[in-house]
Amino acid sequence: MYLILQLLIIVLAFIFVEREAISAYAQSYPSAVAPVHKHTNAAKPLYSVRVSTWPVNVQDSNENFLIDIDAPLIWHECIVQWNMHPGSCPSNTRCTSSVSCEEYECTHVRTSYTYQNPSCPPETNISTTMPGNWIYCTCPVNVVNPVTGSCDQALLNYDEFNLNTSDGRNVFTSLSGANPNAACAPSSSFSSFPANVTGVMGFSSSPYALPFNMYYLLRNTLALCLPSKPSATGVLFFGPGPYYLLPQSNVDVRSYLSYTPLLKHPDSFGYFISVNSIVIKKRSIDVPANTTTKLSTIDPYTTLRTDIYNGVIRRFSMVTKRLRPAEPVAPFGLCYSTSTTGLKVPNIDFSLPDGKKWTVSTANSIKQITSEVACLAFVDGGAMSEPAIVIGTFQFEDNFLVFDLENSTLGFSSSLLHKQTTCANFNFTLTS
Repeated sequence: MYLILQLLIIVLAFIFVEREAISAYAQSYPSAVAPVHKHTNAAKPLYSVRVSTWPVNVQDSNENFLIDIDAPLIWHECIVQWNMHPGSCPSNTRCTSSVSCEEYECTHVRTSYTYQNPSCPPETNISTTMPGNWIYCTCPVNVVNPVTGSCDQALLNYDEFNLNTSDGRNVFTSLSGANPNAACAPSSSFSSFPANVTGVMGFSSSPYALPFNMYYLLRNTLALCLPSKPSATGVLFFGPGPYYLLPQSNVDVRSYLSYTPLLKHPDSFGYFISVNSIVIKKRSIDVPANTTTKLSTIDPYTTLRTDIYNGVIRRFSMVTKRLRPAEPVAPFGLCYSTSTTGLKVPNIDFSLPDGKKWTVSTANSIKQITSEVACLAFVDGGAMSEPAIVIGTFQFEDNFLVFDLENSTLGFSSSLLHKQTTCANFNFTLTS
């Protein structure tokens, strides 16, 4: 009895110490952080996040991943191996442990979390004969290339990803890690990607995306701030905050945010909101009831179903009739001459539930095409497009977005330029 009591005391002491350590960790480092970059050297503007991966036989453990808030699975350039013994990984290669076709994860991912499309090849197990005639099979899964929209295959693995910790103001050398099942694809799968980007990082609500696999005090909140220039560095956070951007080093960005509910869609692990109407200079363009609005980090510009798009173009043309028009430049339908002066146009407001509004000002509504032509950065998606509204990345730039996955809300700042800061103003200087 005495020994049992001693053992119980030791176990309780261990639990107490562990909880204290977790509490101290959370108090010291309430966030994990990673740099975000804009790429314009692919078929469309895209954004990447730099994350530390499993450093097996590569000089640089950091890897650039496309940011995809719709992707259910992480996949990147690597190979799978059965035995991760020293010297088994080829030179300058990322090697990871394979998931067998007989394991639960293989069936689970294939059933619910891979790309389902008739154009995809069958997910056929690949068997390999090991020494001693032992047969081991890998688990191919279908993934979608976000640049081309085509189907590809990758091999399911056990992976590891790490981000630096942060207090929202500083970046620390200590790391916060995640160990999800991801997938390995050959280098040829990334030929359409921007230079030096070799993976897709899923930030969706899927249990195989990165948020679900982060440390439990961080996993429920994802904050994203996309830069507007390739030369600038934006920022991505996990954790509830606070978040600080220079030069207002004592102003928590959360104080700028309004909130609206995040909605679920039966055919997607992405994020959706409700838009009641689109308002331009006090005149509303009606959005039909039950219209779905998707948030996308892959679509470069906001896309509207034709009936909504036509209403926006008519109203915007009317309130900008003093501006000199220019010949439209695809994919845009309304362009202006900027040969003499820059453009300042009325705001476009997405009217949301509970009287909230997401304001799109000139910096996020007008795209400069050449030195003499600028266009309204909204695109006609066609008469049958679904979702009817897709808010794209040009409208996200220099806006601070917070995805609260626990409470299913989206926090949004509208343009940070009106607060005299940008997404490029986080201090990434490392602190030990």
